[in-house]
Amino acid sequence: MLRSLHQKGTGRQKRKQHQRSLPDSRSLSIERTETMLIKVMVVQVVTRPAVLSVEAIRAVVHSTDRTKTNNSIMAEAVDQGHVNYTIDEKGIGTIEFGHPMSNSLPGKILQKLAETITELGQNNEVKVIVIRSAGEKAFCAGASFDELISINDLETGKAFFSGFAKVINACRKAPKFIIGRVQGKAVGGGVGVASAMDYCLATKYADVKLSELAVGIGPFVVGPAVERKIGVSAMSELAINATEWRHADWAKRKGLFTDVFETEAEMDAEIKRLSEKLATSNPEAMAMLKKAFWQGTEHWDDLLAERAGMSGKLVLSDFTVNAINAFKKK
Repeated sequence: MLRSLHQKGTGRQKRKQHQRSLPDSRSLSIERTETMLIKVMVVQVVTRPAVLSVEAIRAVVHSTDRTKTNNSIMAEAVDQGHVNYTIDEKGIGTIEFGHPMSNSLPGKILQKLAETITELGQNNEVKVIVIRSAGEKAFCAGASFDELISINDLETGKAFFSGFAKVINACRKAPKFIIGRVQGKAVGGGVGVASAMDYCLATKYADVKLSELAVGIGPFVVGPAVERKIGVSAMSELAINATEWRHADWAKRKGLFTDVFETEAEMDAEIKRLSEKLATSNPEAMAMLKKAFWQGTEHWDDLLAERAGMSGKLVLSDFTVNAINAFKKK
């Protein structure tokens, strides 16, 4: 190709020789310089794409590996955990949720928990519902950080936080009293779940914290349930001072817990006594009382969906991604 270009150029020069004199030595020097520059440019054009292609391949491989890692992390978090329930002969329905990571709540667990609460609420054999978590330590660590860090778009983020909205609304709409059993610490969404109970009992180890602001989000979805239970002032205290725990006794004084016990055995004995008593009460009267207790929350389907969108947007920010990664490294 270079030879053909040279030949064409020579032809044009011959045609122009009739109109101009032969070039002097200075002109020849310039032409040689231009030729050298052309050769250098040709070499750069030929070699640079090879270097860029390697860089591009590395970038694609890195991006692919990171995507695979995120997908793997998310799949592992989503697939773990359980939601089980039992109904005894007295009509007491007990729901248990659990997850290896301090009973955190991935999207699938949230969905299953909401569905189970609704199912038992509609079951005529069930007179009262008890909600508990697995193990003897944490009650609930809130949102699954592994799933949060893998969220890449607004739709997915809103869908995840809508899981907490579904659980709260399921508790609100169930025509049965729900007794909460909180054996240990509750964080973020865990505080929201506890706040959605009609009657919540705890041990002295059940400290609480709304940690969302510390990772760049905010307790938007669980906020209405927490505020309804303990008031704006106490809810604001938890939300603003997001890195500090509040003791179980503090939560009792503010109205989150009805009572606090020294041991799980004492707490379970009271739950047994109360649930058995309620199981013999008038179901119609309890359903009417439940509706009266939650009066003024009829708009929560729309409100909590809107709040889920707010959290879903914030979880995509660089601040939140970096904060969650830093927290996970601790």
